[in-house]
Amino acid sequence: MKLSRILITFGTRPEAIKMAPLIQELHRHPEFETKVCVTAQHREMLDHVLQVFNIKPDFDLNLMKPNQQLADLTADVLRGVRDLCRQWRPDLIFVQGDTTTTFAASLAAFYDKIPVAHVEAGLRTHNRFAPWPEEINRRLTTVLAVLHFAPTEAARQNLLADGVDERFIIITGNTVIDALLSIVDRLKSDPTLNASFEKRFAFLDPRRRMILVTGHRRENFGEGFQGICHALRRLAQRPDVEIVYPVHLNPNVRQPVNAILGGVQNVHLLEPLDYLPSAVKAGEALKLTFRVSRPVSS
Repeated sequence: MKLSRILITFGTRPEAIKMAPLIQELHRHPEFETKVCVTAQHREMLDHVLQVFNIKPDFDLNLMKPNQQLADLTADVLRGVRDLCRQWRPDLIFVQGDTTTTFAASLAAFYDKIPVAHVEAGLRTHNRFAPWPEEINRRLTTVLAVLHFAPTEAARQNLLADGVDERFIIITGNTVIDALLSIVDRLKSDPTLNASFEKRFAFLDPRRRMILVTGHRRENFGEGFQGICHALRRLAQRPDVEIVYPVHLNPNVRQPVNAILGGVQNVHLLEPLDYLPSAVKAGEALKLTFRVSRPVSS
């Protein structure tokens, strides 16, 4: 009996995080022959997440180049995935989100008449330049995909408004929550790892509710980040909260963050964190705020 061949394709750190639970689940089912392809659109950040989730790619296109342009990256992904599809003919290709890898891999699959399954489908701002180029990437992927896994009812409604047949839309929740809580569970079962994080974040007050902040979108540069920082400064005045903000290295982010939030009581400005400690703190913040006790995308 021929096994169904499934190819999971991604290129960036966020895609890897959100695909990890799917990869782990598919590997539990021997009826599927599942292989992973990374384009390495983002090399170093991607590799770290692969190590965290113990994902060993079967195919690595290794396409990242210094100062790569979108048109060049799109063409490279298109050619790379095309060649792979002809080398190892999958029955279905999974893509995630709205990256250049997502769009170009979907187009390559379409050209070879291979069906595409889109994870985290249906997100929309209805502004083609915000986020850019992600808004167009996800809209074009919707046109190319056959199966659409929407994280929310709102995303499902967006897909219906775009003319997608409701029979091919499934609301799944967001796999990023499953990934995050799996890391928190790992922390609970590993006393050594738990002790290292307790020491690393000993400056936090467990009696306060934690707000974990991340932000780097280019659309927010300037007034957007200034507004975010002023809002955080106002929140920090509450005695029952503390804010943890790993600050992105981009100077368009660091300048307003340091100018407005530097030295503010209850605000901890940190250097960028790897995914593992970020997930641990995010999981703690999520559980404290929403009382989450199980994966919400199940």
